[in-house]
Amino acid sequence: MSTIRITKQFNFETGHALYGYDGKCKNVHGHSYKLSVTVSGTPISDNTNVKFGMVIDFGDLKKIVNEEIVDVFDHATVFNKNTPHVELAKELMDRGHEVLLVDYQPTSEMMVIDFAEKVKERLPENIKLHSIKLQETDSSFAEWFASEN
Repeated sequence: MSTIRITKQFNFETGHALYGYDGKCKNVHGHSYKLSVTVSGTPISDNTNVKFGMVIDFGDLKKIVNEEIVDVFDHATVFNKNTPHVELAKELMDRGHEVLLVDYQPTSEMMVIDFAEKVKERLPENIKLHSIKLQETDSSFAEWFASEN
């Protein structure tokens, strides 16, 4: 049976700031992210299985990505917890804002690495994460490929 890739796309809004950066992104700002998650596997060949013909149910993939990424990052502000931004984060949290403190600079590049690890841990054994694409703007995105990692 053939190996097939399937992709599910997601959208979420997230704020961040890049501590120590030498451009505008050092300021707190946000993006309307577009996330594409591609997995690969062999379609289920057991015609008695309710998911017959599927690599993975799109709904199952959606549940994983929503729980691990979208529901966590949507309408939150992300800061590197190893910078003075932690003081700003505390102030925002004290005022009821959703803040995520991560152990990396919250660039699209580092976010796709984080997202890949989170998704890989939740996929069934027979399904492999192929790639993740995180689009920050209409013309800028970062990609992670299993074949390169």
